[in-house]
Amino acid sequence: MNYARERNNVLLQAVYTHMIAFPNAKINIGLNVTRKREDGYHDLETIFYPLLIKDAVEIIEASELKFSSTGILIPGSAGENICVKAYNLLKKDFSIPPVHIHLHKHIPIGAGLGGGSADAAFLIKLLNEKFTLGLSAAEMENYARCIGADCAFFINNKPVYAFEKGDVFENITLNLSEYYKVLVMPPVHVSTQSAYSGIKAKQAEVSLKELINLPIEEWKNQIKNDFEDSVFSKYPLIGDLKKALYDYGAVYASMSGSGASVYGIFKDKVSVAELEEENQVFYNV
Repeated sequence: MNYARERNNVLLQAVYTHMIAFPNAKINIGLNVTRKREDGYHDLETIFYPLLIKDAVEIIEASELKFSSTGILIPGSAGENICVKAYNLLKKDFSIPPVHIHLHKHIPIGAGLGGGSADAAFLIKLLNEKFTLGLSAAEMENYARCIGADCAFFINNKPVYAFEKGDVFENITLNLSEYYKVLVMPPVHVSTQSAYSGIKAKQAEVSLKELINLPIEEWKNQIKNDFEDSVFSKYPLIGDLKKALYDYGAVYASMSGSGASVYGIFKDKVSVAELEEENQVFYNV
C-alpha cells in the first residue's frame, strides 16, 4: 500500500467534508431609539462597525444534525442555539444534508457586540457556499433578518448606517483602521429587555447619518447611545469604565449596543492595565 497517497486522500477528504469561518464582533457608534413600533419592537438608528474579535464556526458532514461548542460557556440547550436556528431556517427551503456544527466561542456574551448574530450569519454563508445554494447577499440578509435585528449586518460585514429595527442599511465611508481601539468587558450582564425598559423613544434632532461625518474629535459631544443613561444608573461600573477610557486619552468612548461592553478609540497605542484586574480587555480590535 502507498501510505503517502492514502494519507493525502484522507487529508483531501477532510478538506471536502468540513468548512470553517471566523465570525467577528461589531460595535455601535451611536444609538438612537426613535420610536416604539406596534409589533413591540423599536425603530432605531445606529452605526455598525466590525471588530477583529472573532469566534470560530465549523460545519462537518454528519449523519444527523448536531451542535457542540467550546470556549465561553453558552447558555441554553444545543437545540436552542442560534446557529441551529439558522440551519433549520435554510433547511425549510433547501434539501441540505445534516451537519455537525461546532462553535468555538470567544466573543463575550451579553456584551452588545452581536456575537450570536455573527455566528448565525456566518453559518448561513458557510451553508450557502458548502451546498452551492446560490443565494445572493441580499437573499442571505433576508434569511438573517428572520433570526435577529442585527444579524443581517454580518452578511456583508462592512460599516453601515442602520435604521428601522436596525436591519435596514445604507453603506457609509468610515475607516478607523488608523486608530487604536480598546474594548472592555466588565463582569456584568445587561438584559436587553431591561435596557429597553428604561428608554423613552424620541426622534433625534440630527441623524447619525450626518453626525458620523464629523471629525472624530467632535463625536464625544455629538454622538450618543440612548441606552447609556438607564444602564449606567443600574450598573455604575459600566459608566465608570467609559470615564476611565476618556481618562486614558480616548478621543471617543461609548457603550456598545445595550451593553455591557465599553470601547475607546485612541489616536495612539495605549495600555489600560488597571482595568484588566477586574475586567476582560481586548486591545487593537
